[in-house]
Amino acid sequence: MPENVLCNGCESCYPSDKIKEAVCINASRIYDSCSDKDCLEDLPLLLTKPGQCMIDKAASVRLNDVNVSTVSIGLQPIPFNKGFYAVDMTFYFDVCLDVFMAPNSLPMQLKGLAIFSKRAVLFGSDGSVQVFSSEHSDDCPEGQVSSNRTCPKAVVQVAEPIPLCARLADRHSCTCMPQYRIPESIMRRYGGEFVPSETDKQVLVSIGLFSIVQLERNVQMLIPAYDFCIPHKECVSSSEDPCELFSSIEFPTNEFFPSSAEPAPASHRQII
Repeated sequence: MPENVLCNGCESCYPSDKIKEAVCINASRIYDSCSDKDCLEDLPLLLTKPGQCMIDKAASVRLNDVNVSTVSIGLQPIPFNKGFYAVDMTFYFDVCLDVFMAPNSLPMQLKGLAIFSKRAVLFGSDGSVQVFSSEHSDDCPEGQVSSNRTCPKAVVQVAEPIPLCARLADRHSCTCMPQYRIPESIMRRYGGEFVPSETDKQVLVSIGLFSIVQLERNVQMLIPAYDFCIPHKECVSSSEDPCELFSSIEFPTNEFFPSSAEPAPASHRQII
């Protein structure tokens, strides 16, 4: 145990010999996790009818921006491998394109949807109890919140995706839509259903994705307690004189005189 522990929100530190008691808390424990760096190459872009009509007449496209709209997560236990679970993830990317209708023309912006699915197998331990909580409950038992703890909770963290490139390509012989269930909330965001192209043109996008997947359960943990965390800092009022507040700010000299690079050693200097 470290010698000093800082209580968040307090200015004082409590040494280890000041432990007052051991307390039991309910917390989410991470049983297993993994990180991935995926290069998603040539994902087909789904478009509504007006957007697809624009692509059918486009000369070229450029990838402008990519955001993760949402991630659908499914969790299934692995048969004959107790405590392990398959985490099925479907990422929905909101893609913004610059569409050029002719060479050297000004671009027109167009939004579409790209979808990517992956699976991770992680250890999540096992449990077979149900938890009932008075939170959000009515006076009747039916209003209580129940959660089955047979399966752990899967959590997916996603960094801001990196837009790599977009290109026009010939559509394959199969013009059927990908077999994905697109949430209604996402379809409403684009103003209609996604349609296949009426020509042989389609947009393929490449995206860089960083993600972390973890399985966690609520557990009771025993931890050392030092004391109640009482703030020792007074709240600063904003009603003071604005000029007095401004006078306390140091002059930003570095903003006017940027620091130059360190001079190179004499042995590395070149004579011109």
